[in-house]
Amino acid sequence: MAYLNENYLKLQAGYLFPEIARRVRRFSEENPDAARRLIRCGIGDVTEPLPRAAIEAMKAAAEELGNRESFRGYGPEQGYEFLRSKIAQFDYRNRGIEIADDEIFLSDGSKCDCGHILDILGTQNKIAITDPVYPVYVDTNVMAGHTGPVRTDGSYEGILYLPCTIENNFVPEPPQEHADVVYLCFPNNPTGAVASRAQLTSWVQYARDHDSLLLFDAAYEGYIRDPGIPHSIFEIDGARECAIEFRSFSKTGGFTGVRCGFTVLPKSVLARTENGKKLALHPLWHRRWSTKSNGVSYPVQRGAEALYSTEGREQVRALVDHYMGNARILKEAARVAGFAVHGGTNAPYIWVETRPGQTSWQTFDWMLRELNVVITPGCGFGSRGEGFFRVSAFNSRASAEEVARRLRNASASDSRA
Repeated sequence: MAYLNENYLKLQAGYLFPEIARRVRRFSEENPDAARRLIRCGIGDVTEPLPRAAIEAMKAAAEELGNRESFRGYGPEQGYEFLRSKIAQFDYRNRGIEIADDEIFLSDGSKCDCGHILDILGTQNKIAITDPVYPVYVDTNVMAGHTGPVRTDGSYEGILYLPCTIENNFVPEPPQEHADVVYLCFPNNPTGAVASRAQLTSWVQYARDHDSLLLFDAAYEGYIRDPGIPHSIFEIDGARECAIEFRSFSKTGGFTGVRCGFTVLPKSVLARTENGKKLALHPLWHRRWSTKSNGVSYPVQRGAEALYSTEGREQVRALVDHYMGNARILKEAARVAGFAVHGGTNAPYIWVETRPGQTSWQTFDWMLRELNVVITPGCGFGSRGEGFFRVSAFNSRASAEEVARRLRNASASDSRA
């Protein structure tokens, strides 16, 4: 009989969304009329149609595959040059950031790349992760055997947790301790926080001082409205020597179901061998993709390329404006209802404090029972998430306005669980 990977038996984070589904299912069975009024503001999935530019490009690409003269089989595992060059030019070089086309690696999404990157990193690394956190960063390290057992509060032995609190505006300062690999996500999921240029500079300096590697998840950079907030870690001097960046078309181009993202890995990023020799990670990541993947499909890459056309960029801006309009509506309504609210300004997530004496699950139950709205309890994002809940702005305008109406009509006394 084959042996299994026992690291998977340590996983706890899978509890959150099944528990949400269980509570919603039971409520719906017991309250069929209210169930028909349910509005889901929990999951971070897009709702609006794909940009027309991407649709037309994918249709044309599919037609190409229907003709012998223009048919394409296997493409380059790292992505077609036509898309990699667009990404490098529009997302980086136009912003004064020197990124070469072949430092871009296409994939089916930044979530996947955040896990796949561990394939080229050693098991002896000390990992630092923010708390609260996007659960994928933690879970993939657990799966890879980089942690000890889970503690009673849901954290794992062996991980250095970086507290994100109201006091630090949910942007942690570099720790006194050494970490080999640090996960950062800005704009942040779940808190909606953004990091200033000075804050990112301090992290790059920490990485250079400690010979650390920053894994920077910029999946929501398209939602930044403040012109002073960096869109990329590579806007910071020195980051090309110590950072890898992950991005996605999921939340800007509506590609959650289409699947396309990319990783930026400069050739100047090094890591050490067991005997202390420093080697570039770029060829290892290239080898990883050449061995384990056949790349992103040709029609999808043509669709992503179309997002950089004049029409595509206008349509992406319209999508982002739509969701940020929802965020503004939901944020204001939560304030009117008496909640203290964070985020929702440069990110599509609103991070809301529960009322005094309430846990995040109690608030979840109240929102479900009294407002017929599904949110995500903050405790599911880590121990520092307790006392908060996340509201997603990914919804139709009609649903966002209806949730806002229900929140405004809710009195403070209604929230007692």
